[in-house]
Amino acid sequence: MELLNPRNDFLFKRIFGSEENRDVLLAFLNRTFAEAGKPPLSEIILLNPYTEKDSPRDKQSILDIRARTTEGEIINVEMQLFNKYDTEKRTLFYWSKQYSGQLQEGQAYSRLKRCVTINILNYAFLPNDLYHSVFHLREDRTGIELIDDIEVHFLELPKLDEQAVSIEEGGLVNWLLFLKGADQSKWEVLTMNEPVLKKAMNTLEFLSQNLEARRQYEDRQKYLHDEASMYEAAETAARRGRVEGEAQGMAKGMAEGKAEGEAEAKKEVARKLLALKVDLSVIAEASGLSEDEIKALKPLQ
Repeated sequence: MELLNPRNDFLFKRIFGSEENRDVLLAFLNRTFAEAGKPPLSEIILLNPYTEKDSPRDKQSILDIRARTTEGEIINVEMQLFNKYDTEKRTLFYWSKQYSGQLQEGQAYSRLKRCVTINILNYAFLPNDLYHSVFHLREDRTGIELIDDIEVHFLELPKLDEQAVSIEEGGLVNWLLFLKGADQSKWEVLTMNEPVLKKAMNTLEFLSQNLEARRQYEDRQKYLHDEASMYEAAETAARRGRVEGEAQGMAKGMAEGKAEGEAEAKKEVARKLLALKVDLSVIAEASGLSEDEIKALKPLQ
C-alpha cells in the first residue's frame, strides 16, 4: 500500500486537526514548545476542527489548524507544501488578523491574548541551517522583549537531516521526520519515545486505504500543483522581465553614454577653436554645434 503524503494540507488537517485526534495535535504542540523552552500545554480547544465540509475542491476551505489554550492564547498551525513567496509578510498579515480578531468593538486592548503562529514549510526559507526558528518582538541592542503576545515558528523540513539527529531520544524531530516522509521501517523507532505519534501514523495508514479519502487527496494535490505552477510561471515571467529590463537598461545606458561622449568631444573641439579666436561659423561647421551652443560654452581654463 502506498502511503499518502501527510504534508498535503488537507490530509494534515485530518490527522492533526480533528476532534478525535486532538491529543495528537497537543503532543505535537508540546514538543514544539518544549524545544523553544516553553512550558507544556495541558489542554487545547480546536477552533476550526476538520469536518466533511473541508472539501479539497473548495479553494476557500480553511485548511490550517486553529486552537485555543485554557489561558485563552490562540495557536495557528499551517502546512505550506509550496513556496508562495512573501512568506514573512503573509505570516504577519494572518497573525495580525488573528490577533486583532479577538476584540469586538468597544472592548479594551487588555483583553488581547498571545497569538502563536507555527508554519511548517516544505521548502527552505530562512538564511540559516536551523530546522526550527522562533521569532519574538525584542529590542535590538538589549534583547528586552516588548511584549510576549507575538511568537512565530518556522519548521523547515528540508533542513532536517536524518543522519544528524537522534531519533531514539524522541522530541519534535520525530514528528517532523514523520511529516517529511520517513520510511515505514523507521516508524517503530520514531514512536519509541513518542507514543502519541503512533496514532498519527495509524490515521495516515487508514486514510491511505480509504478510497474517498484518496480521491479527495488527489483533488487537493492537483489544485496545489496547479497553484504551484502558477506561482512558478509568474516568478519565471518576473525574472525574465527583470533580465530583459536590465539588458535594455544597459543598452540604453551605453547609447546614452556614447551620445554624451560624442557631445562632450564636440564641445572640446569648439572650446579649442574658440581659444584660437576662430570665427563662430567655422567652429559651428567643424564641431556640429550651433553658434548659440558655442557662445554658451565656458572658455578653456
